[in-house]
Amino acid sequence: MKIELENVLPMDIEARSFEIITEELKGKALEAEYAPIIKRVIHTTADFEYADTLAFSPEVLPKALSAIRKGACIVTDTQMAKAGINKRVLAGFGGEVLNFMTDEDVAKQAKEQGTTRAAACMDKAAKHKGPLIFAIGNAPTALVRLYELIKEEKLKPELIIGVPVGFVNVVQSKELILESGVPYIVARGRKGGSNVAAAICNALLYLLDETRAGNQT
Repeated sequence: MKIELENVLPMDIEARSFEIITEELKGKALEAEYAPIIKRVIHTTADFEYADTLAFSPEVLPKALSAIRKGACIVTDTQMAKAGINKRVLAGFGGEVLNFMTDEDVAKQAKEQGTTRAAACMDKAAKHKGPLIFAIGNAPTALVRLYELIKEEKLKPELIIGVPVGFVNVVQSKELILESGVPYIVARGRKGGSNVAAAICNALLYLLDETRAGNQT
């Protein structure tokens, strides 16, 4: 069997990948404003099911981009998601990526209350001053606690990216966010992950970065 490899320069691999994704999505009607987000998630996962399972609240894109322009910080539930987000671009708008999973006070609260560190992180984030975006790719307990804090009027996120992966309360926690009344991007079903959360954040950041670069030319 002869294997033929594409001759693609290293700097062109990402662009070629997106060309392939676009080709394979032919016949799939994507809303134009959400296509860059969906395609970046597919690029990250090689999973085309996200074209059907990613759910967007009404007007979420302008709301999310406005929040980033205002200097919103992004709170993650894993160090992996934090590592994957383009912090340079985010810093250009005045924001930073926050993660409290290794904080001693978070560990203490989780132990005392018999909850997860991810849930305790949401309580700590609620005390943060300034606009917040939550990128949750691992812990459904974080989404559940976010929902509770929203209903208790202790927190009003600019955006919740709800894409935890797994089996226990994953689907249910995502459905809570769909009913939370706040802007959301949610991967319905069991699929997701920290890489997906980071990919969605980066898609938003790159949209803004491209717009800013275009305005400077």
